[in-house]
Amino acid sequence: MQNYLIRNIAVVNEGQTTVQDVWIRNSRIEKIAPNITVTGQYTEINGEGKHLLPGVIDDQVHFREPGLTQKATIYTEARAAVAGGTTSFMEMPNTKPAALTQELLEDKYIIAQQHSLANYSFFMGAANDNVEEILKTNAKKESVCGVKIFMGSSTGNMLVDNYLTLETVFSNSELLIATHCEDEKIIRSNMETFQREKGDHLTAADHPLIRNVEACFESSLVAIQFAQKHNARLHILHISTARELQLFSNMLPLAEKRITAEVCVHHLHFTADDYAQYGNLIKCNPAIKAADNKTALWQGLLDDRLDIIATDHAPHTWEEKQLPYLQAPSGVPLVQHSLLLMLEHARQGDITIEKVVEKMSHAPAICFQIKERGFLREGYFADCVIVDLNGRTNVNKQNIYYKCAWSPFEGHTFPAAITHTFVSGHLAYADGAFNENVLGQRLAFSR
Repeated sequence: MQNYLIRNIAVVNEGQTTVQDVWIRNSRIEKIAPNITVTGQYTEINGEGKHLLPGVIDDQVHFREPGLTQKATIYTEARAAVAGGTTSFMEMPNTKPAALTQELLEDKYIIAQQHSLANYSFFMGAANDNVEEILKTNAKKESVCGVKIFMGSSTGNMLVDNYLTLETVFSNSELLIATHCEDEKIIRSNMETFQREKGDHLTAADHPLIRNVEACFESSLVAIQFAQKHNARLHILHISTARELQLFSNMLPLAEKRITAEVCVHHLHFTADDYAQYGNLIKCNPAIKAADNKTALWQGLLDDRLDIIATDHAPHTWEEKQLPYLQAPSGVPLVQHSLLLMLEHARQGDITIEKVVEKMSHAPAICFQIKERGFLREGYFADCVIVDLNGRTNVNKQNIYYKCAWSPFEGHTFPAAITHTFVSGHLAYADGAFNENVLGQRLAFSR
């Protein structure tokens, strides 16, 4: 493996930005200091005027493989992730077949080992009838990121609404439990009301009224009650409402929290007003809601009630997204542009670049107890990204790497550019070109 010396770069890490040299050797960061001198063979990179960030760790993506490979594959979406500065991902279990047994879970790891340019982990899936398989994951808590429970709408048979199942998992799982929280009964009732009023003439603008604030809040409250009853480690995904923020606290450091929350980039960026422009392209679950929710989410993020920024990257084909509202699937492809989007918000003054790094890199590593990643530290794996804050990235068909080949940001120019992405010391992406000679690694956890 090649070694790299990055000269005179602004290192963004643990709340500070300082100009340093960074010596990457044998997959790890060996030294961070001014004016490093090294011997032997290495490649020197001039970092002057640029910033070095730890690679983004995205704790919620849908890469669709196996079974839905017309939408995406682990190979295509991991490449897109790396091009966007995401060096590690945790992928959801609602594939076809769903990851509901230990064998099916390991099948996904085998695919990633053979094809993923980024580092990877996969959630074990929960259903009403696979408790025995779920609890076998306790033996893999150092090599599996967590257990995923859909406490609301889901793909296929993964809606968990049996309270005995929930009691058993929350009381016995030794892994982090990640939940999608939307109350199915409330959603169904709302849908029936809207269909009576509008028939088949529903549009994407109705989505946040059908999958409303109440549906999110009630389901999140139930999850938290289970977690508190059993002292389980709960992480609620994609918080989308102002009301849910009252359920979370910033009174403890992240490492000591038993209940944590994630916010996604699209809920920080779009509002319900944007359905007029984007329609089904931003139809997702939970729905993008009215603007007051976005304002509250930013407040919750900045005051640490919300712990992690992620994407819920969920690609569908362009053709599927052109269907009428009721037939069009929910989900947005985002993993290639999440860091660029947050850097744009940093430029606008919504957040500092140090806070972006905290929420997209440090916090996922702390929250999931990932070993030796998520920080720019000597001895850690060299998962890092060089960004040019004076550069520009115009999103177009030629540089969208998702298999679905579309993005809601197509035609938009981000006021930054990602020039280099290192994955475990391997320069996987540089100046628009990929090097796939070395693939990503399976994430390890210190539990």
